[in-house]
Amino acid sequence: MDVVIRPATESDAGFIAWVEQEAARSHLPIGFWDLAFPGADADRLRMLERIVRSKSRSFCHWSGFLVAEVEGRPGAALSGYEHPSVATGPALVEAMQEAFAAERWTRAQAEALQVRIAPFLTCVPETAEDAWVVEWVATRPEYRGQGLVHALLRAILQCGRDRRHERAQIGVLIGNTPAQRAYEGAGFRVVDEKRHPDFEAAIGSPGIRRLLR
Repeated sequence: MDVVIRPATESDAGFIAWVEQEAARSHLPIGFWDLAFPGADADRLRMLERIVRSKSRSFCHWSGFLVAEVEGRPGAALSGYEHPSVATGPALVEAMQEAFAAERWTRAQAEALQVRIAPFLTCVPETAEDAWVVEWVATRPEYRGQGLVHALLRAILQCGRDRRHERAQIGVLIGNTPAQRAYEGAGFRVVDEKRHPDFEAAIGSPGIRRLLR
């Protein structure tokens, strides 16, 4: 199997939108983006692709991703970004507002989204100071179990070292044991977790574990 690890390009935006949806779902039927944009996958992925392509470079933007290409086809991807960073705050808000405008959302629709995602926000992990944060890890079903995530993790951690980060961080939904074991195999260790009944009622997992390396 011919595998190439490469930086994402804008032409990968549709695939990266799918990666973000699947990474958010983890081992469960729904995730953050399902709360934000309920309905058909096609509509959700269209909105996500707008966020991925937005002028505002949030931590969802295609430019932060590495792609594992299998025989010329994107098979898996993940992202890495620096903390502290505006990428997870103002830039994400701006990217979502761009998407809302493109989809002609009303203020009422945007406000309803805030209500829907509130349970998820109860368990967002703290971020270690000056950490290199790894996010949005997902593999196409037909390529799972073939070492793509391991290769991507190795590459994205090297990107963090190249930027002189001494620590890396990743989060995992409680209950996703295979993902946690993969991250531990890459040198990460659980340092804490957040749990909340509202999160569990909305998502189906008790909360999120934070791992550092």
